[in-house]
Amino acid sequence: MKNGIFLGTDSEDKKHHLLLPLANRHGLIAGATGTGKTVTLQILCEGFSKAGVPVFAADVKGDLSGVSQAGSVDHKLHDKLLQRAMQIGLGEYNYAAMPTVFWDLYGKKGHPVRTTIAEMGPTLLSRLMGLNDTQEGILTIAFELADDEGMLLLDMKDLRALLNYISDNKAEMSREYGNVTSQSVAAIQRQLLKLERAGADEFFAEPALELVDLMTVDENGHGKVNILAADDLINSPALYSTFLLWLLSELFEELPEVGNPDKPKMVFFFDEAHLLFDDAPKALIQKIEQVARLIRSKGVGIYFVTQNPADIPDSVLGQLGNRIQHALRAYTPKEQKSIRAAASSFRENPAFDTEEVITDLGVGEALVSVLDLKGVPSVVGRTMMRPPASRLGPATDPERQSIIAASNLKNKYTETIDRESAYEQLDTKSEKREKAEREAEETEAKEEAAEEKREAREERSSKSASSTRKRSRSRKKDSVIMREVKREGRLMLRRAGRNALRGLLGSMMRR
Repeated sequence: MKNGIFLGTDSEDKKHHLLLPLANRHGLIAGATGTGKTVTLQILCEGFSKAGVPVFAADVKGDLSGVSQAGSVDHKLHDKLLQRAMQIGLGEYNYAAMPTVFWDLYGKKGHPVRTTIAEMGPTLLSRLMGLNDTQEGILTIAFELADDEGMLLLDMKDLRALLNYISDNKAEMSREYGNVTSQSVAAIQRQLLKLERAGADEFFAEPALELVDLMTVDENGHGKVNILAADDLINSPALYSTFLLWLLSELFEELPEVGNPDKPKMVFFFDEAHLLFDDAPKALIQKIEQVARLIRSKGVGIYFVTQNPADIPDSVLGQLGNRIQHALRAYTPKEQKSIRAAASSFRENPAFDTEEVITDLGVGEALVSVLDLKGVPSVVGRTMMRPPASRLGPATDPERQSIIAASNLKNKYTETIDRESAYEQLDTKSEKREKAEREAEETEAKEEAAEEKREAREERSSKSASSTRKRSRSRKKDSVIMREVKREGRLMLRRAGRNALRGLLGSMMRR
């Protein structure tokens, strides 16, 4: 079928195809561990790629990387794969590799995947850090302040610096934006530290991932298969699920409406989908439901991959029109209940008991129900899935590195960029404030020194004037005494003269 992806043939010799015009109605791949989910994911990636549809998929176990390599007749399962192809009427069965781009949040097994704090936004960031409502409110204040002040929030140090600034100026922030407490800011800072230890500081950086680089085709018109190395990332489930949800949100916000295209513009596979919904608040589930409902009009198909359909909320599960159910196990009453729920979600086939078959499926078998041309789910069929054309099993490290080295995206994303943002702006503001404070202190010190000099001069002047007055009084006193001495001297001289004259006259008269 030209407008469909061949999935396999059921027990009634009916061939099942996933129709490309309805592939953006989303889907579900479910089944217990070891029942063939990863191989089903692989053949869907191959089918979309050959149809010219770019794919994004998380590789949790590392096995999906084999899509980048052609299968081989030397593979130990070659005979079984060939037998499977003949059994389901595949016809000509040839091995082929798909054009693949490897990505990795940690930059080790693929091109680094980055985004900025601002693009993540306060809501997803709060979920990533597990913040309560009060703390989320303060984080929202931080984003509002950054917008108002024209500060870029790019990486972890930007957000940390901004939170410190808010804490240092909490009185002013509380008047302007709402109540801010140092305790709540400190709690957010502790969660940021945990994120850093989980490797988030490598994720929040530039250059940020451009979605256009995920939606490309090769020179043959085959859609590129974007594989996210998630075998390490899955150890940080909050970061894993939040990143994929962010990617979905970005696709939703950036892509234009296309209505009902002949084939999807892109298909997104969300492996270990239960991590998206574990402990998710109601508001977040509603957001996921909204994205799933509206993003199909933008030509994007979402396929959740999980062990049990019960992992997906009913509000989201109801939107998944294409379903591939591998075997489930029923060892507990809860698991038996889940199997009954899974069986009831299929359009019943009178040829068998769906609930019974779910537990009886072999590896590589699945219950398949896809949308027909009218958009109605087909009758479920017990289907033998087709074998993949690419390698069963992971690509080797040299093979992976060779693909990364040959990619035209290598130079674009390898080196990080650290342009001026909130951290530098706040640092500059702090330096200016400190400089102003130093200048004010220096001015004050100079004024105080000048005042001290003036007071010293006045004191010296006062002392000098006092000394002058004393000397003046002393000189005046000396002048009075000298006048008296001189006057007395003159009187004494006069008396002496008179006495001498009298003596002389007396002597003459006696003669």
